[in-house]
Amino acid sequence: MKLLDEDIIIDMAELFKIFGDSTRMKIVNVLIDQELCVGDISNMINVSQSAVSHQLRILKNAKLVKYRKMGNLIYYALDDDHVKRIFELGKEHCNEI
Repeated sequence: MKLLDEDIIIDMAELFKIFGDSTRMKIVNVLIDQELCVGDISNMINVSQSAVSHQLRILKNAKLVKYRKMGNLIYYALDDDHVKRIFELGKEHCNEI
């Protein structure tokens, strides 16, 4: 097997670091099949709105979450199906342990 390019390895390590935070995983979990605003996410995962906003910024910068504005509200969703698949594979692996 050929070793991946160093830049790809570094990018992958950074991606998995993003998944290494339980609050971010809770956010990804609630966004699996729906679009939500910060207040709804906050209520669902029982974390302050400021903490949710901070974690959403990290997820957005990593291109794992996207957003759209509707009036005064901003709705967040997973950026693409890859994020859901990574989450689901991680869950499947942990259920085997």
